[in-house]
Amino acid sequence: MSDQQDAKPTEEKAEQPEVSAEENETADKTPEQPPKEMRAVVLTGFGGLKSVKVLKKPEPTLGEGEILIRVKACGLNFQDLMVRQGAIDSPPKTPFTMGFECAGEVEEIGEGVTDFKVGDRVVALPEYRAWAELVIVPSRYVYHIPAELSYLDAAAIAMNYLVAYILLFELGGLAPGKSVLVHSAGGGVGQAVAQLSKTVSDVTVFGVASKNKHEALKASIDHLLERGSDYASEVRKLSPEGVDIVLDCLCGDECNRGYSLLKPMGRYILYGSSNVVTGETKSFFSVARSWWQVDKVSPIKLFDENKTLSGFNLRHLMYQQNGAPYIKRIMESVFSLWKDGKIKPVVDSTWALEDVPEAMQKMHDRKNIGKIVLDPEMEPKPKPATPAKGKAKGGDKEEKKKEEENPGNDTEQAAAETKEEKNSS
Repeated sequence: MSDQQDAKPTEEKAEQPEVSAEENETADKTPEQPPKEMRAVVLTGFGGLKSVKVLKKPEPTLGEGEILIRVKACGLNFQDLMVRQGAIDSPPKTPFTMGFECAGEVEEIGEGVTDFKVGDRVVALPEYRAWAELVIVPSRYVYHIPAELSYLDAAAIAMNYLVAYILLFELGGLAPGKSVLVHSAGGGVGQAVAQLSKTVSDVTVFGVASKNKHEALKASIDHLLERGSDYASEVRKLSPEGVDIVLDCLCGDECNRGYSLLKPMGRYILYGSSNVVTGETKSFFSVARSWWQVDKVSPIKLFDENKTLSGFNLRHLMYQQNGAPYIKRIMESVFSLWKDGKIKPVVDSTWALEDVPEAMQKMHDRKNIGKIVLDPEMEPKPKPATPAKGKAKGGDKEEKKKEEENPGNDTEQAAAETKEEKNSS
């Protein structure tokens, strides 16, 4: 009896149906998880503000020598307006994620990265893709920030003060008793120039800005000049010999005026061409006109007049001319000045990612005083409600039209644009 009882379970087991290897494999398979997504500011086509949209994008994949950063703040620069219009050399193929500047926390490090660790507070200057919740940046374009410095202030300092420092000290040779003329004095770089100039004794700063900004700027600029006026004559009244350094971010006819104001041994430095952006979309005529207005200066003329012409393009230096080690050294000097209390970033306003078009318009109209910063965690401004009358007549049609015009939640379009962006990069 005992033997029969022992054998019974064996018999029952033998009667169970066999399961094929293919069925076992199917049973072990778990449903594939959809890729994690993030919000990003995407340029869907070169042109007006409507081409700038916040879309859902797959989270980026980390590679060797790279750092994954959880973005806490982004910087808006005039270069971003030029990119939107396509008024910049060698832009990526649209669609692509915009932005050259961000600050945040290191979330992951790639193989070969030794000078950063998870949790580090950093600021980064990638070539595009900074305006997103997550960004991957080669470690050579990432910089440690002081522990006490907020992410918003770090984003306001990084590019503007880096550029201003190089213009004044590396190219301009600023020394005690010198004078500086800076255009767009109310902008982020202009305010950085004003502050850095005051770290040297007895430096006089002439600032060109719109009349409505003069009251706000009078504390940081020694002599304010009205944009669009004959400011060269005003400078001559105050300083008959002219100025030692001219910093020009406009190009066009301003080049001629700036050069004419240089003292012997003076230095004219071109670091931008924002005059090419004259409307919401790019005008090829305005680009050509800006360069046609510039007088040609021969080396012999420079020799005879004891003057210097210089140019500075941060983007080219960093990404095309192997300038990363040099930029890293300058960035460390800038943050040292902040720690010593000698500079303090001026933040004009902070915006949600969804409100980037409005922030861009403010910069385009030159209404900002200081830096415009983007905050990925900030709630967007409420949109105007649709009138009740319109809803009664065709509410459903209006809602459908809105969805078609705003693909921010359109998964299929976002996926298609992500694929195209990946292929183009």
